Amino acid sequence: MNNKTDFRIERDSMGDRQIANNVYYGIQTQRAIENFPISGIKPLPTYIDACLYIKKATAIVNGELDCIPTDISTAIIQATDEILAGKLRDQFVVDVYQAGAGTSHHMNINEVLANRALEVLGDQKGNYKLVNPNDHVNYGQSTNDVIPTAIRIGGLLALSRTLQPALEQAISALESKATEFQDIVKSGRTHLQDAVPVRLGDTFAAWAHILSEHQNRLYIASGDLMVLGLGGSAAGTGMNTHPEYRKRVVETLSQLLEFPLEPAPHLMAAMQSMGAFVNVSGAVRNLAQDLVKISHDLRLMDSGPKTGFKEIQLPPVQPGSSIMPGKYNPVMAEMTSMVCFQVMGYDQAIAFSAQAGQLELNVMMPLIAYNLIHSIEILGNTISALTTSCIQGITPNRERCLAYAEGSLSLVTALNIHIGYLNAAAVAKESLETGKSLRQIVLENGLMTEAELATVLDLEQMSAILPLK
Repeated sequence: MNNKTDFRIERDSMGDRQIANNVYYGIQTQRAIENFPISGIKPLPTYIDACLYIKKATAIVNGELDCIPTDISTAIIQATDEILAGKLRDQFVVDVYQAGAGTSHHMNINEVLANRALEVLGDQKGNYKLVNPNDHVNYGQSTNDVIPTAIRIGGLLALSRTLQPALEQAISALESKATEFQDIVKSGRTHLQDAVPVRLGDTFAAWAHILSEHQNRLYIASGDLMVLGLGGSAAGTGMNTHPEYRKRVVETLSQLLEFPLEPAPHLMAAMQSMGAFVNVSGAVRNLAQDLVKISHDLRLMDSGPKTGFKEIQLPPVQPGSSIMPGKYNPVMAEMTSMVCFQVMGYDQAIAFSAQAGQLELNVMMPLIAYNLIHSIEILGNTISALTTSCIQGITPNRERCLAYAEGSLSLVTALNIHIGYLNAAAVAKESLETGKSLRQIVLENGLMTEAELATVLDLEQMSAILPLK
């Protein structure tokens, strides 16, 4: 840039740099861009939101406590509101893999807010004598307490915006299908071998209950995210903060976000331990594991159409082959499994990162922040897509389900208490070898009467779940 108006000069503790005039970030962000050309992955929008809410709350409280001038506080608040509304979102540019603890991203936030606040006050970007990223936007704060708080807020936002609504939708859809399919009897399967008959509706009801249990686990785990170490400053001692700041900033955040947040009872512990994030990530991973099971079950039950189970029909959403005409694949279930595997990998990386902290700080927080929030969001998006493009459109193959149920050798299980286990096993073996029905063999051997068999081999009765008393 040869034209003098194309850039401004900014200074930090390492010296001067030219910064393009059209950007709102500053010299420390510019250094991070140059230092970390790693993945091209920029901070998640939800994570940016979390940081902005923290900066808004801190500006409000520091202004009220006269820690920073009121006009500067007001300008910073306006800047955060504008960006939360969608402006300048492209100014947060530091790679996910960056300086330990998240200092680079944190300064990116501080610099953008400072430069926009300067414009609000009628000044030019880069005039940090009036509004300074460190002295004003970051007053009473440190990367070391802001970033753990941002991960907590980001996790809560991701859960409330994405994953919890998706689970509600999926549970409702599965419960609806459970009611719709309740009269359909199919063969159960254990070890991928024929088992006693079950109701297709009960299969879907079981999945709904499984997801409900995970919803409860996530709710309990998310309670850890409500406890904030904001106010701990650099090492958890609260250095350079106003005595009332810690309590008031958490109260302000609670009002802004409508979450029941509370100050951590021990700020140093809140800064050092990543246990809350491991706990939430574990709950997300646990959900992913059962979703893999459900998605695999859907694929098996839809397998065919001629050489598989084909007990249900998943909605075809796209052609399934570049060479085989008329082929449709269970792509939504396949996608679900892939996302779940990625979530499990993220959880492992979070676990490694959580144990890698030393002394007063864990410097692996940027990785934890990205992996945790991204896991929650992609799993929520996946569940939503699976529900709308797959579960809600599932139709049953009633004839195939009944044929498998009636043809299963495991119906012999119902005979155990009438003819004994060994006799029942002999009947099953003869049926498999000769092709005769269980009913025919039992009658031929005089083991039971026709009337007795009609009662015992009633598929409707056999597949009914006994009530809990």
